[in-house]
Order: sequence, then C-alpha cells, then structure tokens
Amino acid sequence: MNTLTLPSYAIHLGDLRESAGDWLRGRNYSKIAILVDENTAQHCLPVLLEKTGLENFHLIKIAAGEQHKNIETCQLIWRQMLAFGLDRRSLLLNLGGGVIGDMGGFCAATFKRGMDFVQAPTTLLSQVDASVGGKLGIDFMQVKNSIGVFQDPAAVFIDADFLKTLPYRELRSGFAEMLKHALIADAGQWQNLIQLENLAVPDWLPFILHSLRIKQGIVETDPFERGIRKALNFGHTIGHAIEGHALESEHPLLHGEAIAVGMIAESYLSHRKLGLPMRDVEAITAYLNRIYGTFQIEKSNYPAYFALMQQDKKNENGQILFSLIHPIGNAVVNVACNNEEIEAALDYCRTSGR
Repeated sequence: MNTLTLPSYAIHLGDLRESAGDWLRGRNYSKIAILVDENTAQHCLPVLLEKTGLENFHLIKIAAGEQHKNIETCQLIWRQMLAFGLDRRSLLLNLGGGVIGDMGGFCAATFKRGMDFVQAPTTLLSQVDASVGGKLGIDFMQVKNSIGVFQDPAAVFIDADFLKTLPYRELRSGFAEMLKHALIADAGQWQNLIQLENLAVPDWLPFILHSLRIKQGIVETDPFERGIRKALNFGHTIGHAIEGHALESEHPLLHGEAIAVGMIAESYLSHRKLGLPMRDVEAITAYLNRIYGTFQIEKSNYPAYFALMQQDKKNENGQILFSLIHPIGNAVVNVACNNEEIEAALDYCRTSGR
C-alpha cells in the first residue's frame, strides 16, 4: 500500500481492502451515497462492495459519457441527493472516471453549500489526472470544465484492479496524461514511457505513482492555478477545442485522444515560440501517432476551434495563452500565440501523419 499525503487529504494506492474499508468504517457519516454510471455500476460497483463490505448506501446512477457532463445531469444528481435525505454530514462516493469524479465532486461541493466526497477513480485517466488538485466542474456550451469550483476530496482510493475492466481505448486515453506529465516535468520518465510499444502493462501502479508525484509537486506549489500549475494544461488548449468540437459529431473523442493531438500541435508551437528543437517535435509526433493513430483535422473546422480556444480559462486580455515546453521536461506558461501561429500548428498536425 502506497499513500501520498497532501495538505488536506491522502491518496491511497493499492487494494481497497487495505484502505477504503477501514477508512469508511472509521467515519461517522449520517448517510453514504455512491455515484456510478451504467458502466461502473456493472463492472466496478461489485468490486467496491466486495472489497469494502459496504452495505448501507444509496445508489445514484447516471448515463456514461462526456456528453452528459452538464448541468442537466447535475440536476438529476441533486434531486436524488435530496430524495435520499442527504445532509452536510453525509458522504458522496464517486465511483468512475473523470466525468463521475468531476461532476460528482462538483455536486457534493455545492449541495447544501458543501458535503464530503471521496474519489474512487476507475480509469487510468482519472487515476493519474483527477486524483490530485481538487478541480471540479462540468462542461457548458461545448466549453470544457467552464463551470466549476476548487474543492479537495476527503480522500482518494486508487485500486489498479479497476483497470482490468477497461477497454484498450480507455487505457490509451489515460496514458496521454502520463505522457504529458513527463513532457512538462521529467525528461527521463519521457524516455522510459516511449519504450512502451503497447499498453499491456502488467503493473500500472509504479507508473501511476510516478505521475501523481509529478502532479502533486506542481499543485502544492500553485493550488489555484495562478502560475506554474498552468503547465498541466500542455496540449489542452488545442486539445480541448478539438474534443469540444468532436462532442457534437458522430465520432466523439476520448479526452486523452484529443490531448494527444493537442500535444503534437503545441509541441510545434513550442518549436515556433520557444525554440524546442524540431527533432524533439518530430519524436513526440512519431510516438503519439504510433500509439493514437492520426486524427483527421479538417481545415474547415479551424474557425470552430478558434472560437472554443477563445473561451479557454487561461486566456487573459483577449490573448490565447498556452503552456508550452522547452526543453522536454520543462514547461513555460502564459505564452501568447496569435491566430497565424495556431493555424500553422494545426496545419502541422494535419500533415504530420501523412
């Protein structure tokens, strides 16, 4: 069992029998509710209940998918919380991926001005990304995470057994955030990760722990994203725009798939704005294209991407601000890029896989 101790809560990595069960029994919550979607209700809830012995709880079930991470689903959750008689001494246990964790935490943080919640992330993406930092929220008008709050959970429980329930595509999505952490903060880990040619990893916990320690160091330095924490947005300014636009299409992207495209584009911007060697850009591009394939960016979508980028939370004074890298393993935040530079990065993405 590994434990990462943060200022206001702890992240427990290992078998839930050794962590969550004892933790829950040691608290005196008036009621416990578990938030799931149809996937985690089927594949993960039985694991949680068997390992923790939890019996007395209320179940809140929502539809799976980023397209449901909105205020309408929050209203459904809040109605259930009221119907079950939850109060400020109750607990909401969020069992699922990033959507469940972000939205469940947001609903708990705002219900009756705040009640405790714990995160039990079940995807690789949520285990390496959403476990640290207390950023909660929902999407609004295609803009990712545009409504939300900062609020830490009471605890986080990471059990790698949940990853056995995931399709390969979901594992690959989470791996993108691991790659991002290495690119912004640990060049040696980047070299380690690119040795992986497929993601049939026998033991993910060492990789998860390494990634969490990178994010922990950044978040503790800048908990409210006023400075260096913006480094965690590398690949996300363009990636979120592509993801948000694709949500309205017949072929929505998973978060990590969109961020992989964003990291290629923003690596090119790092070359253009900061002097990141083109050989590094090409190495990043080649590896990401090998793992994720090439996403067909259409030039006709550029105006929609620009419109979404204009709404990015990092922007200031009408400028689109990026978190870029130079050298690999070092991030530079608040880099303003104009439309011509961004269009060149999208063009590079559009042609790099051909």
